[in-house]
Amino acid sequence: MKSGKQSIDNNSSAEHVEQHLQELEKADYELLYYSQEQSFSSDEMTRLVNEERLNELMAQSDAFLRGLNDGIKDFDKSTGN
Repeated sequence: MKSGKQSIDNNSSAEHVEQHLQELEKADYELLYYSQEQSFSSDEMTRLVNEERLNELMAQSDAFLRGLNDGIKDFDKSTGN
């Protein structure tokens, strides 16, 4: 009799945990959804974005793309295309 009650309790606990996890997942999704809906004013963006670092990253990406493009051109020449 006692083992039957334990299995019922275990199922209840497992169901409770599953329900709680589903609620957390829903809350995370809602938070993500609503955070994407917020727009920033130009003043907020200016305050948030490190312009110097952004320019450095853009220069690095430009250099990477140039190198990639040169590599593709060299590859095409070597394959006869």
